[in-house]
Amino acid sequence: MKNAIQATAARLLPEAQKFLCDLMRYESTPGNEQGAMEFCAREFAKLGVAVEKIPLSDAIKDDPDYSWPVPDIRYGGRFNLRVVRKGSGGGKKLIINAHTDVVPASEGMVGAFSPRVENGIVFGRGACDDKGQVALLFLLFQTLDALDIKLAGDLVAHIVVEEENGGNGTLAMARTGEKADGCVVLEASEGKLFTSIRGAVWFRLMFEGTAGHSGQSAMTKSALLIARDAIAVLETFHANLLASSRGIPLFDPYPNPMPITFGKLHAGNWPAAAPSRAVIEGVLGLLPNTTKEEVMAGMRKALEDSGAENFDLKFMYRHDSSVVGPEHEFPQAFLAAAEAAGHPLKADAMTASCDAWFYNNQLGIPTVVFGAGTLKVAHSKDEQIPLAEIASSAEIIAGLARAFCGEKL
Repeated sequence: MKNAIQATAARLLPEAQKFLCDLMRYESTPGNEQGAMEFCAREFAKLGVAVEKIPLSDAIKDDPDYSWPVPDIRYGGRFNLRVVRKGSGGGKKLIINAHTDVVPASEGMVGAFSPRVENGIVFGRGACDDKGQVALLFLLFQTLDALDIKLAGDLVAHIVVEEENGGNGTLAMARTGEKADGCVVLEASEGKLFTSIRGAVWFRLMFEGTAGHSGQSAMTKSALLIARDAIAVLETFHANLLASSRGIPLFDPYPNPMPITFGKLHAGNWPAAAPSRAVIEGVLGLLPNTTKEEVMAGMRKALEDSGAENFDLKFMYRHDSSVVGPEHEFPQAFLAAAEAAGHPLKADAMTASCDAWFYNNQLGIPTVVFGAGTLKVAHSKDEQIPLAEIASSAEIIAGLARAFCGEKL
């Protein structure tokens, strides 16, 4: 069966390539995924699986885990997709998650939404993050169908919106309460199986000062300089948090698996005037030895202890880490399936955050992260994915589905 799966995935790969390139042409930034989602609904329905549109509503904004780095997004008329390949009964249920939203085109990126294929590699926005993973799903369902593989347990795909701005699509799916025996969140994983995924908080920090002319420095208090000092305070907080987070399996080989990034700073409107307001936006990673609540409280205390005044600290995105021990039966089944497919993987830690924690922490479903390509090129002007890795990843998950869900012979 290994050879049959490999040959079938290779035979069907051109169709997955076309699916991917067609999907990449939709400029599906967060809040603008409708066209891409309608496309996925149509294409997956052609495979003979059940495709259900799960409606979204503005009520999600009241959820305590809702993320809001992109303002004024509305949800009426939008949806996630639940794609089901029904099992014959008696087997384990497997959920696979992937997202259709992408970040905007990078600076210097030409033809971001006009994919090109060169030497078996697809280039363009969303190639590996995450539309290539949706194409992997498409190829997986095609391969199972072509080989008439009948699983005992259900194979369910959650194709969601808004992963890039905090996971609101997966949040909505988690709130349906669907249960399963295992979950795979598809993200580029560079030939690894991520069983430990770090968390993160995105923050917006606003400072108030006293505006005035540069010639009246005694009467002004630059909010920009206050912000500069606060950046130093938060860098020290991060350094201390990193030092206290050593000794955690899988994360320890990385010099800085939970970085702090200051992505935006806005202040002032004239070179010769002290600004009265400054706003910083950034992200701070966290490891499994702490929680998002502890990190948020610690950041606030660090600023207060430094003497910072007149600041407003808000958190737009709040994820805990997600951990499944590599010895757990689900990752072990995954590693065994990869070995059997001839594409061995190693368990590792993911030094970025993603939607895994919704399934693992909130629904109690053992969850791992895996996918084709590498996150090293995600969100970059050189984003790409090798088609051969889409095929090999589909082969691995086909083997996992057979072994984990059970197969009706």
